[in-house]
Amino acid sequence: MAPSNHRRPGFSKRAQYSIFASYLLGILGAIVGLLLLLISIFDPHGFSALRTIGAEITAPVSRTLANIGGVTGNATENISAYINAGSKNAAMKRELEKNRIEILEARALKQENERLKRLLGLNKEVPESIGMARLISSTSSSSRRIATLGLGSTDGILTGQPVRAPEGLVGRVLETGPTTARILLVSDGQNVTPVKRASDELPAFATGRGDGTVEVRPINVGSNPFKGGDLFITSGSGGLYAPGIPVAVVIRKTDTGAIARILADSAKVSHVIVQPIFQAETVAAIKQEQLDETEAETDTTGGE
Repeated sequence: MAPSNHRRPGFSKRAQYSIFASYLLGILGAIVGLLLLLISIFDPHGFSALRTIGAEITAPVSRTLANIGGVTGNATENISAYINAGSKNAAMKRELEKNRIEILEARALKQENERLKRLLGLNKEVPESIGMARLISSTSSSSRRIATLGLGSTDGILTGQPVRAPEGLVGRVLETGPTTARILLVSDGQNVTPVKRASDELPAFATGRGDGTVEVRPINVGSNPFKGGDLFITSGSGGLYAPGIPVAVVIRKTDTGAIARILADSAKVSHVIVQPIFQAETVAAIKQEQLDETEAETDTTGGE
């Protein structure tokens, strides 16, 4: 069914009054607009005065709206600035972390260069050194303390030769291969190093404890003259190590001697030099005597 053309809004007087008011306002608006148009044509100065009065009347509302817009705009700008500041701070933190890593790498490189310079200087001070190489690996969890050297028999490395770093004695060659060699470290429990106190040349023996320290015992049993801070160097006894190589520093005193920290820690040493045996003839003679004693014991046992 088509809608009725009758627009009467029922019996509601409020609805009727609303429609009548809207019509009346529309007519009044049209009349006012027409009057303003006629005034602007026939009396421009009067129209200008009316326009000024209208601007003055609406000025408070315009200011309020402008302030609201300014506050909204400032809030938007502040939020945007806060977001941008957060992203910039994150970028700056990443840049700072990157710079910190680069600084640490530069410090590590500087320390490595200083260590190599000391090693090169040591190589010049010891003209009889056989070679210089890097420690490829070292044991950490095993009961034995053995490292691998990047030089072998083809480079002139022999069993028994001392191995040292700028910091001090590292150990001695235990076994050799064509291109590598096994080093018995000073900290190994089966490595006994003849030492002496640097201050007064008091003789002693340093035995590895397997934990980066050595136990120092005096030759004269019954006396314990050691104290914290004593520096021990190789004595040259036995003919294996040249005298004067730093070995360890006492960190605490015990009932029978002292515990000393090894100066040339294999975990921190990267490059080492290999020296010839201090007194090869003496070492060879000792080995020959030991071999003769072993053969004599074997012959005696076989004869019985």
